[in-house]
Amino acid sequence: MSLPEVVYRVRTALKKKKDQRFKMGYLPKGNLNHLPKPLFFAPRTEEEIVLRDYSIFGHGLNYQQAIDWHKDLMDGREFPKKFSFDIDTRSGKNGTVKVVWEVNRLQYLVHICHKYHQSKDKKYLDLFVQHIEDWHKANPYLTGVNWYSNIEVNIRIINWVFCWEMIGANELMASDADFKKFAETTWLPLIELHARHAYRYESKYSSSNNHLIAEASGLFIAGCYWSFKDSDRWVKKGQAILEEEIEKQHSANGINKEEASEYIQFITDFFLIAFLIGERSGHGFSKTYTHTLKTIFDYIYHLMDMGGNVPYYGDDDDGKVISLTTDESHFNNFRSLLTSAAIVFKDPKYKGKAPLFDLKNQVLFGDAGRQIFDSLVVPQKVEPKTVLYKNEGHFFIKKGSDNSEVYLHVDIAPLGYLSIAAHGHADALSFFLNIDGKPYIIDPGTYTYHSFPEWRAYFKGTLAHNTVRIDGLDQSVNGGPCLWLNHYQTEVLEVKDTPEEIVLKGSHNGYAQQGVQHIRTYTIDKKDDSILIVDELNTENNEPHTYEYPLHLHPDIQIEQVGANQFTIEHHGERKVSVLLDKRLSPEIVRGSKSPLLGWFSPSFLQKQPTSVIYSKIEVSGNLQLTTKINVQKK
Repeated sequence: MSLPEVVYRVRTALKKKKDQRFKMGYLPKGNLNHLPKPLFFAPRTEEEIVLRDYSIFGHGLNYQQAIDWHKDLMDGREFPKKFSFDIDTRSGKNGTVKVVWEVNRLQYLVHICHKYHQSKDKKYLDLFVQHIEDWHKANPYLTGVNWYSNIEVNIRIINWVFCWEMIGANELMASDADFKKFAETTWLPLIELHARHAYRYESKYSSSNNHLIAEASGLFIAGCYWSFKDSDRWVKKGQAILEEEIEKQHSANGINKEEASEYIQFITDFFLIAFLIGERSGHGFSKTYTHTLKTIFDYIYHLMDMGGNVPYYGDDDDGKVISLTTDESHFNNFRSLLTSAAIVFKDPKYKGKAPLFDLKNQVLFGDAGRQIFDSLVVPQKVEPKTVLYKNEGHFFIKKGSDNSEVYLHVDIAPLGYLSIAAHGHADALSFFLNIDGKPYIIDPGTYTYHSFPEWRAYFKGTLAHNTVRIDGLDQSVNGGPCLWLNHYQTEVLEVKDTPEEIVLKGSHNGYAQQGVQHIRTYTIDKKDDSILIVDELNTENNEPHTYEYPLHLHPDIQIEQVGANQFTIEHHGERKVSVLLDKRLSPEIVRGSKSPLLGWFSPSFLQKQPTSVIYSKIEVSGNLQLTTKINVQKK
């Protein structure tokens, strides 16, 4: 930790102590200079909205009943109602804090407001008011776990903007005396309190990753939308941070440096919603910001396969900024973002992978946005495009036509962002393979952060990725749930793209202390859809080393061993893929092992299930070279 960061953390600790003494329970007046100008659009849905339990990591939250705001609904434990920054959120002794925070993001309130907008039934307005009042009573300022994390504070702010618009709060302030009293005495003071907190507790230094983006976005949006006395300060600070961080946290090609693919949709929404509100409120962003936003959309476009799948790499905690669809199981926010990109940049390319104008975009852009989207003409034939990001170490090899695609992602990227690389996984030289929009060889996901530390270590560790683990060690040292020490360095050694083949060669130094260098070469034959992987494990001495080589398969994959070192894998009724391993290996199929942990897949945060892994282990003295041949059946 640098000296400036030490000073910053000492000052923050002193500020927290001062706030504990003087600010607990504080609530500002919440006075507005004028009512907000509408900046989004009322949704138009012909189908009746059905309010259903809100999914919290697969567990239903019945928000039509009273909610215990401090309780982990998955295991029943409660976080204490004491000074927020004194609460233990990491050990798991009080429960899983992510579960509690997910409830307290209050994103389900948008569903209630949408239902009220559609039906005009006052019981839904009353339900909304009841939730805000109940939350306020149960969460006095700086009391309880829900003031602990600034990112949660800002997600609530952003969702309250959509709630305000959905229920028509401006009109209700004029026509409903009870609502006016509620807004002036509870809701607006609470909104102002959230923004003041966001302004004072900014993430810096090693913590200035997606958290800082969320904080700046919420602060900027609050200042643009509501005319509190400090709104201009919020706008100025929030916009300055967003302008800086969109460049700092992305490469020139729009690739996020946290090395966590699912986080891309999360942070892009912060940038996008702030961009739209800024444009509509007279606080537009620079050309550089706009250009970088477009490069981010371009990366999403290339990251996605023909089925709309985005392969996992790095952490995924199911985070989203807003929730507009009551059935989230069928909502793909990556596709929704490409719809937004098509409208903002009037580019039909994005529409080719996102052909639907969904509810979220209806709210963001209204009828004018739909007209732009409908006017975009997508080319009739779009072939998958290979994109090789040599500088960033991400390579997307694609081949196919409108209804077929071989999709290979090769990862020779850095571990993660900043000194802690909080959301990166130890996956150097790994790969994923999707065929015709279906995942075959996969990254197993994330599962957990602070709870269940042994599972956290497994899912982010090297053995849970399609690369080689040496001597039972990760490629970097696991320093904690969201901390890596001794970051490995990757190097792209060769990139060749000819009409016949693509060659990608990379290395990393994660096992330098063990005296071993791992070099991996991928050769993709464009004609016969084959992939040759050569692993060179070069040692500095003749000491024996243990090498483990797993290949993780999607749970829906059917696997058959057809030879000592050969396997056939397929989705039911889909193309077959042959995997031929080096003759020196003695592979086995491992599924759902708990000792050691191996053979697991996490489709969503805090959910896991067994899956098949083709696992090989060998002990060798001196240098070792292993070959793997993967052949995809022609369509």
